[in-house]
Amino acid sequence: MLRTLDMSMAFGVFIHRHDTAYSDRPVESYQFPSAYLARARACVGGWIVYLEPRRVAQARGYFAVAKVAAVAPDPTDAGMWNALLEPGSFLEFACAVPFRDADGPVERGLLNAAGQVSGNRQAAIRSLASADFHRIVERGLAEDVALMPRMDDIPIFEVRDEAPPWVAETLRDRVADLGSRIVRDRVFRKVVLTAYDQRCALTGLKLINGGGRAEVAAAHIRPVEANGPDIISNGLALSGTAHWMFDRGLIALGDDLSILVSRQVNDVDSVRQLLNRSGNALPPQRSADRPHPQFLHWHREHCFKH
Repeated sequence: MLRTLDMSMAFGVFIHRHDTAYSDRPVESYQFPSAYLARARACVGGWIVYLEPRRVAQARGYFAVAKVAAVAPDPTDAGMWNALLEPGSFLEFACAVPFRDADGPVERGLLNAAGQVSGNRQAAIRSLASADFHRIVERGLAEDVALMPRMDDIPIFEVRDEAPPWVAETLRDRVADLGSRIVRDRVFRKVVLTAYDQRCALTGLKLINGGGRAEVAAAHIRPVEANGPDIISNGLALSGTAHWMFDRGLIALGDDLSILVSRQVNDVDSVRQLLNRSGNALPPQRSADRPHPQFLHWHREHCFKH
């Protein structure tokens, strides 16, 4: 059953960099000065996409989507405001979307009458045309068969080749899909496996089956059932046995990614032989994607059998 989409819903762009001086917590809130207050308020109740600017090393372009629940003054920083995100709405894209494609900016709404990119591209918060939101999300959630679960071959999105009148229908589908657990699990798998180069973080093994699919799972460090977010820093790429042991608290990670083995393991030597010989988990390719200490701490406190 499709959810009803209010076409008066506003869409927006929030510019964010992982080394920002602002007190951003992209999964929860986005800090901004009062100059952007009107634009941020216009996004309340609607969806925004995050954009990492080109001047950032290894910039990803448009990299995530989230829903804005409210805007409120920052209680710790006078003159600053926070856009508060709806819990559980943040979703990193399976494929980061570059600012430009062969036809120019993906945000077509940035083009002025002369076909040039307007100065609005520098705005940290800006409105986003519904057609641009659709285009960015469509590309951001595109599939890669090699990284999808092997037992589920249903595409995330149906392909449509319709003219402008379809916008309301397809946007309704897209927004409904953004909250789907099936879609979110599939996207989470892709972003985590990509971050770890399809290699198990605990054993170092990179196994690809005969069908070309990676034989590792994307594990949440703090489970979804315990309010764990679908973000790379709350994920690990794990092979079957390592995943089983991690979920059952027989293995945990220190904040420095050192591998901790529970005293309840009945054959510690065999387990140690299975794990990465360095005694540390392999980190993801981007330092910004490393497991966050708050999630590792939660797992040690609530799952690990000391």
